[in-house]
Amino acid sequence: MTVDHDRDCPGLLPEPATAELQLVCVLHALADPIRLRIVAELAGAGGSELNCLAFELPVTKSTMTHHFRVLREAGLIRQHRRGTSKMNSLRESDLAARFPGLLDAVLAAAPAAR
Repeated sequence: MTVDHDRDCPGLLPEPATAELQLVCVLHALADPIRLRIVAELAGAGGSELNCLAFELPVTKSTMTHHFRVLREAGLIRQHRRGTSKMNSLRESDLAARFPGLLDAVLAAAPAAR
């Protein structure tokens, strides 16, 4: 089931609830180097939100949108609209609650995280 937060925060985009995060979806999302780079940059931001345009990625805007959607639908990131921008944050505590140690292990092994 996808949680639609529109009642609580009109700009928050739909995402899976913590209990419904699926390992195969999380790993699939992290398997792409661009998405792994996004997650690593968000992890490096120390809990701060980053605008989609803050990421200097070697892809088109439509491809970037696709990557962010895959990450959000897998439950790795939380997105909300702020004016005309989409702000992104890593769902570290949700991922740690569902899959303890997974995110830390993936980021430690990822070249982009080093």
